[in-house]
Amino acid sequence: MLDPIVAFFERVFNAIGRGIGLVIAWICWPFLVASQWYARRSWIVKGPIGMGLAALVILYGYFIWQATIWTNFNPDFVSAYNLAERKNDAGLPVKAAAGTTAPANSCERSAIVDVTADLIDFNVNQNSWLSSMIAYKAGLFGLDWDHTPWLDNKASFQRGVNEAVRRTTVELVDSLVRMRGTSGINARLQSARSKMQYEETNWYFGLSPFGFLTPTPTQYRAAAADLRAFNSELGNCTALFDARADNFLEFMDRIASSIGSTSDMLRERSDNYDGGLFDVRADDRFWFAYGQLYGYYGILSATGADFDGIINTRNLTPIWNESIRQLRRGLDVRPFIVSNASESGIFATHLATMGFHVLRVRSHLVEMRDILAR
Repeated sequence: MLDPIVAFFERVFNAIGRGIGLVIAWICWPFLVASQWYARRSWIVKGPIGMGLAALVILYGYFIWQATIWTNFNPDFVSAYNLAERKNDAGLPVKAAAGTTAPANSCERSAIVDVTADLIDFNVNQNSWLSSMIAYKAGLFGLDWDHTPWLDNKASFQRGVNEAVRRTTVELVDSLVRMRGTSGINARLQSARSKMQYEETNWYFGLSPFGFLTPTPTQYRAAAADLRAFNSELGNCTALFDARADNFLEFMDRIASSIGSTSDMLRERSDNYDGGLFDVRADDRFWFAYGQLYGYYGILSATGADFDGIINTRNLTPIWNESIRQLRRGLDVRPFIVSNASESGIFATHLATMGFHVLRVRSHLVEMRDILAR
């Protein structure tokens, strides 16, 4: 009785084995033909080709290493700033500890600016900025890495962090460092904002034939230097930081809008695609949203220190603390493989899970905005 069943499964597995063998042979055939052609050439031809292939191996090997290793990634990075110990709004004279004298011409640095500069440093100095690397731009045999299930998670995460940084540099110039009744713009912050709007994928060569481009990481490093220079000026009381309630409200409103756009992106992919573990674009959306939450976790934690007086005066402390806790909880969602399955299916749907955390954070920000607007 078992013999026909065994024979059936043997035929099935033999067919599967032959199919896999044909696929492997089809993939390897171009390389086999190329190696045979290469073996018949003289050293005059072999030399340049061999050096070119060696350069490609080194280039892609370095890219794969950088795309795989996440240096200094730490969801609890905010704790290193000891923000809870600071009870002085940004830009105000530093308060002396009991029994001591406050240093002359010393004002409180902006935690927002410090964290923003450190996030840039994390993206382009502690890690390589992947989106402008030539191997990332070249893709997998011409196929964009974002359209494959491999080696694009870190790049998407970095772009998500960068989105939070970009939004913050814009708001620093437009609202947080502008005094009521004046139109002056701090030159350092204006420079940082301009540099952070630079194209994320630029390398030395681009579409323009009129000369070399400035690589993206170079511009971002210069933006971080501008931010640190501004904070030094603020610490010396030669710059201004306007920690008013209306500025705080506007900042929360803009961040809520930014997070809302990310929520829409996650929902669109979750609603219109149901590839489960085989949706190769789901991980791009997930890790972009994760990177944005990672960036805003640091920036909003710093905002609580810079606007501590407003938060306490307007009785926002409970909802503010819950917003920060929700941001941190969202960073606990780190699946090995991102799945975009149906919400009623048996597999996980990580996009919907991340979308839930994003919407919770946004709802808290909107609630705080409404309280401040009363």
